[in-house]
Amino acid sequence: MILTDIVIGTLNLMPDWQDEGIILSNKPYAELHSVTTILTKSHGRHAGLVQAGQSSKKRSMLQPGSLVDAQWRARLDEQLGTFKLELAKNYSALMIDTPLRLSALSSMCSLLETSLPEREPQPALWQATTALLQIVSLSKQDNEWLNFFVKWELGLLQELGFALKLETCAVTGSSEELAYVSPKSGSAISKPAAGIYADRLLVLPMCLGGHVKIDNEFAAGIKITGHFLRKNIYNPVDKQLPSARQRLANMVESSNW
Repeated sequence: MILTDIVIGTLNLMPDWQDEGIILSNKPYAELHSVTTILTKSHGRHAGLVQAGQSSKKRSMLQPGSLVDAQWRARLDEQLGTFKLELAKNYSALMIDTPLRLSALSSMCSLLETSLPEREPQPALWQATTALLQIVSLSKQDNEWLNFFVKWELGLLQELGFALKLETCAVTGSSEELAYVSPKSGSAISKPAAGIYADRLLVLPMCLGGHVKIDNEFAAGIKITGHFLRKNIYNPVDKQLPSARQRLANMVESSNW
């Protein structure tokens, strides 16, 4: 009886939770299984083993960007543990005929997987990311969702402790004629204050509060966030900006809006 009580007590103490999640990656493990990483609503970025995760049936469910209902269980908190996942919505299937949106989806997932600390709740990022998924999938035109994507990247930088200061000029304190961003401080610079140093600064597009119209606003916005993602997140740990993010930047730069 005592041994039975001990076994039951041990089982009840095993870490076990259920949550909503977004698939970030699904990597092969052994012959048939996979290690899947998801961003969860309440448990942050979390990885787990998925049994038979490389089967054709499960691979289609485990596409990056898919919304899932997740159950995680392990013997100890520090272990990898196992996932049981049920598909709630396959966003990549909704974007299959729109290469730019698929690229944005891949970029979003890669950035989250490679920049976030593991198992730390990210409530603001969860809310922003689920909203972005809906906006990207439902927008009729690409220029309707790209602005939100750039602002999502600004939000990612902010949540990681590297918020940009784009509301007022760092030199004059004025909110008038904002036209540039300092690549060092991440602060806005007005056109008069920039002077002869304008060519050393990043152009601030109107979609981010700039007051000067330029040809490809979204390319300028992507360039700003890409610069600070490299500078503050990836360069300090000797990593490159994810290739998926670079592909997106190239596609946006080559597009005509």
